[in-house]
Amino acid sequence: MPERSGPPSNRLGFSSDLPGSPSARLTPSVANEVEGYLLLHAEREQAEREAAALCARLSWLTTGQAEDLTRHYTEQRMGLTRQALQATADRAKRLRGEYEARYADLRRTLLKRHAACASVVLACSLATSSLALASR
Repeated sequence: MPERSGPPSNRLGFSSDLPGSPSARLTPSVANEVEGYLLLHAEREQAEREAAALCARLSWLTTGQAEDLTRHYTEQRMGLTRQALQATADRAKRLRGEYEARYADLRRTLLKRHAACASVVLACSLATSSLALASR
């Protein structure tokens, strides 16, 4: 097992230092997982509230039917949410690739221009030095 420097941390990424200390923070990946879990939990609760409101309007449903409808609605809603989030993540990945390629092109162009300007300045400097030496 590789040795780690710094204070030990538990499975969730918390350090063993006192709470509130700078090293007692979540790692970014764990923070992202916690945020995702909380968002998913909130989405599920919202879907269940919507299903309960629907069942309340359908007063003729039995308790079992209402539970079944709530379960089906929640599952379908979570599936749609998953698809929407996946589409958003895929689009973000494509955009990131496009932006990175454009940034690399712009950087390459800028470096070429700086090299050209530096060459012109150097050539002018050498020409000026040559003229100054020749005029002596």
